[in-house]
Amino acid sequence: MQRHPSCGVSSACLFVLLSTLTSRITEVETTHQSSIPPAVVKLWASAFGGEMKSISAKYSGSQLLQKKYKEFERSVKVEEIDGLWLVKRLAEDMEEMFHKKAQAMQRLVEAAEEAHLQHEEDPDLQYEYFNAVLINEVDEEGNSVELGGEFILQPNDHFNNLSVNLSLSVVQVPTNMYNKDSAIVNGVYWSEALNKVFVDNFERDPSLIWQYFGSAKGFFRQYPGIKWKPDEHGVIAFDCRNRKWYIQAATSPKDVVILVDVSGSMKGLRLTIARQTVSSILDTLGDDDFFNIIAFNEELHYVEPCLNGTLVQADVANKDHFREHLDKLFAQGIGMLDIALTEAFTLLGDFNDTGRGSECSQAIMLVTDGAVDTYDAIFAKYNWPERKVRIFPYLIGRESAFAENLKWMACANKGYFTQISTLADVQENVMEYLHVLSRPKVIDREHDTVWTEAYIDNTLPQAQKLEDGQGPVLMTTVAMPVFSTKNETRNHGILLGVVGTDVPVSELLKAIPKYKLGIHGYAFAITNNGYILTHPDLRPLYGDGKKRRKPNYSSVDLSEVEWEDKDDTLRNAMVNRKTGTFSMEVKKSVDKGKRVLVLHNDYYYTDIKGTPFSLGVALSRGHGKFFFRGNVTVEEGLHDLEHPDVALADEWTYCNTDEHPEHRYLSQIEAIGLYLSGHEPHLHCDKELIQEVLFDAVVTAPLEAYWTSLVLNKSENSDKGVEIAYLGTRTGLSRINLFVVPDELTNQDFLTAEDKEGVFNADHFPLWYKRAAEQVPGTFVYSLPFNTGSENKSVVLASTAIQLLDERKSPIAAAVGIQMKLEFFQRKFWTACRQCAALDGKCSISCDDEDINCYLIDNNGFVLVAEDYTLTGKFFGDAEGAVMSKLLQMGSFKRVTLYDYQALCWVFSESSDSGHTLLDPYFAFFSAVKWILTELVIFLVEFNLYSWWYSDVAVKAQRMGRSMQVPCDTEYPAFVSERTIKENTGNVDCGSCIKSFVIQQIPSSNLFMVVVDNKCDCTMFEPITMDPVEIIYILHMGMVERMDEWEEVLFSVYWCLLKNSLIHYCHHVAKSFIVSKLLMHRSVDDPCTPTALVGQ
Repeated sequence: MQRHPSCGVSSACLFVLLSTLTSRITEVETTHQSSIPPAVVKLWASAFGGEMKSISAKYSGSQLLQKKYKEFERSVKVEEIDGLWLVKRLAEDMEEMFHKKAQAMQRLVEAAEEAHLQHEEDPDLQYEYFNAVLINEVDEEGNSVELGGEFILQPNDHFNNLSVNLSLSVVQVPTNMYNKDSAIVNGVYWSEALNKVFVDNFERDPSLIWQYFGSAKGFFRQYPGIKWKPDEHGVIAFDCRNRKWYIQAATSPKDVVILVDVSGSMKGLRLTIARQTVSSILDTLGDDDFFNIIAFNEELHYVEPCLNGTLVQADVANKDHFREHLDKLFAQGIGMLDIALTEAFTLLGDFNDTGRGSECSQAIMLVTDGAVDTYDAIFAKYNWPERKVRIFPYLIGRESAFAENLKWMACANKGYFTQISTLADVQENVMEYLHVLSRPKVIDREHDTVWTEAYIDNTLPQAQKLEDGQGPVLMTTVAMPVFSTKNETRNHGILLGVVGTDVPVSELLKAIPKYKLGIHGYAFAITNNGYILTHPDLRPLYGDGKKRRKPNYSSVDLSEVEWEDKDDTLRNAMVNRKTGTFSMEVKKSVDKGKRVLVLHNDYYYTDIKGTPFSLGVALSRGHGKFFFRGNVTVEEGLHDLEHPDVALADEWTYCNTDEHPEHRYLSQIEAIGLYLSGHEPHLHCDKELIQEVLFDAVVTAPLEAYWTSLVLNKSENSDKGVEIAYLGTRTGLSRINLFVVPDELTNQDFLTAEDKEGVFNADHFPLWYKRAAEQVPGTFVYSLPFNTGSENKSVVLASTAIQLLDERKSPIAAAVGIQMKLEFFQRKFWTACRQCAALDGKCSISCDDEDINCYLIDNNGFVLVAEDYTLTGKFFGDAEGAVMSKLLQMGSFKRVTLYDYQALCWVFSESSDSGHTLLDPYFAFFSAVKWILTELVIFLVEFNLYSWWYSDVAVKAQRMGRSMQVPCDTEYPAFVSERTIKENTGNVDCGSCIKSFVIQQIPSSNLFMVVVDNKCDCTMFEPITMDPVEIIYILHMGMVERMDEWEEVLFSVYWCLLKNSLIHYCHHVAKSFIVSKLLMHRSVDDPCTPTALVGQ
């Protein structure tokens, strides 16, 4: 030990040293504790809070509106919403709407079958029909081209002003088919009878949009008639027989095993044709089907080793993943078809035993260039005499030496033989198996009505109809099969085609009375597979401006938006079509995912009869469970409703103006007036909603005069800091008053259609309304819109809720607020911060001092005011990571973890590399070793090495590929203040110094003033950000109990890690079976198969 040069080791000297050190520490702490006096900060906060409360209340008219609702308090009737009754009533309304669509299809089926029955096939028939591509086309001499002719087209507002013909349909024929083929001409001829039914259906139900008939021969008849345009290559690739609605209506759910011959004889073009054949077969599978693909030579190779021994649901994500693996097939060795057939029969049998297989149809698709035997022993063992599994051989190539054996297999097992010689033959020949699988339905006359899951179809002109400024929107299709009823063909089971009509999902939302669901409540619907049909948290599109579809938009599961339900209780009950209730605490992200509302929701659910859909309603507890009824005279209500400053929610249905063409030009307010006049008996309106909107119009009318008086008083608002006053009520009524001329508005998008979160929509209240409802009554919530841009374009919104009663469970009647310039708001803040209580006028501290930083943040931690203007709108943790960490530690703020299972992540798409493919086994071996070592490290330190471990892959991808967005799952934080903590002080130990700070709530607001000591450098603390982090799903060894099992696990991992994307893909596979998404344990038997499978 080194001694002090003058004191040695005497106790007296040690005492002096300790005393000096203690004195210095005490001096530092005392200095920092007194450097920011909490009393001064509280004075500033009170001054600013009082000023802003006065301005906000004055210009919004909140106190006047609260008083007016109080005047009606005794005359209104408050009711608790019966959620179960409500969801049953909504289900009945939707059932009626769906039934009308199904009836229209039934009329088309009857007309089509009758027309075909009366038609005699004529191979020499010549018939000129309106071809969708050729109509109104002329040749060089100005004459109409063949199959063209003059076809009258007129813009129609019901079809988004597209030019259509409401009297006739058009016919589209795929580019790879001959327009005047005899089978097509005969089919077009007899199906002309559908034109009258199309028109009649539209007259009966004017809400119908596109109706169509997809023929088994390949042509597509569409009403109303519209001109089709080829792509830039002059091609229309659309084939109606590939569409989900056609496939689902034509066949029953099926289990399919695809066997692909990869023996040496399949090299070259044959393997290319085989890949395309398999891909086309995948196109014909839908969400109700299950499949797997096995490549075989002298051994079996599951195309996706993760799915060895099982079948997977044929959703979009799974099919796309299998397509990627098809490119890795290469031909070598000898084809042992016997072991492949044995595996396929065993696989189908085992899967069927689990209870998740199809009871209707099972099939083996055999893609090969020949068979040396008939393998009747295998069929006798596994398939005869019942012949439950149909065999569909596809002979690849021109040689027919082994065709007879394959034909025998097909005939002996109720299948169909097809030979595919060229790539051009693939599409048409693959379709043949659908006709065979449809025979049982045809023979049994099963005209089942099918409904597809939600999808966006941009392959048809009607997709243009649904595209607006926000891009394409979701729809579902109702379809029914059409059969031949001729006596001579009845037993053959001939499918003529499928009829269908599109139903936009927005049509469903019109049946939902948003005013009955409360501010945070919503309705949602799912399919029998658990996929979302409609839900306010479903985000099928991405991108700015012209939005695009996400790759997996149609297979978003309910468990991915209601993710707090860890046991899938709600999802499973709805999938099983039960009726009941469920409750849970939820964390709802709002404002582009930057803020969070913690609510307790009660869920009510039931099935929609006649469809595969189930309907749910979520009501938030508290004010969301109550509704009130007011009563005013019609004359008084109409007078105040028809004032120019009144608007109603565009997407709410007060009156159904779509039912009759003469009503389509009416605004909702005009329709209400017409309805109340009693002169229009055919106009159907929501009587209850109209009564309540009349009541709200009367109660809120005095604000018009109040706001006008403020505008006329020139001395008020002389600096034009307050620009807009606005209000909204529970019935979707809104009023707006401008204190400046429109051209001088800082944010001109606010309260317009461009501001989607700021207005009443079909499935949500405005954001400012929702946030105000969760504030303490009588206080204002202030926020800075995240899209208001630069300094000169930024605004602050201040909103408050108006309660009907003083009780805790009182319903929220309305919300009011103002928009003010950010510069005006900040000036008020800095003015308040210059006040002090010193008698001599000399303040101990000021926000102008260089030694302190003053911030104004909201209850979610976002900066509204800072000396550094670039921090405006940023998260406080980005600027003051050390202080934010301390606030979290002290409980002034709390972190809320959120998950996004519909996210898109940027990755680098690697270029194809044939050399890499040949070396796959070596890469797989090294990947397996990496995996084991990674698992050991994770076990020891719980550290995710994925990004570092695969950095070589990332570098290579950057060098060889391009960036792209792919579906991923992310975890991200949100922050919320603790309401009970109004003020706090703290010190942060930054090593060489102590950083002190004071946080003080601004009275009557959601804001906090934070004053931070700037002398201490705390850069040793990392910023706290809200950046999302991708969730990586890692294979775990937790189920391995004995060392002798490691060899088997390592072998499985060898195959599992063939592809880098597997870690992501295993999650997508798992989604089909609904497993835990945060941690995926693997079984010993197959580490790629989740152990927590739940049958659907």
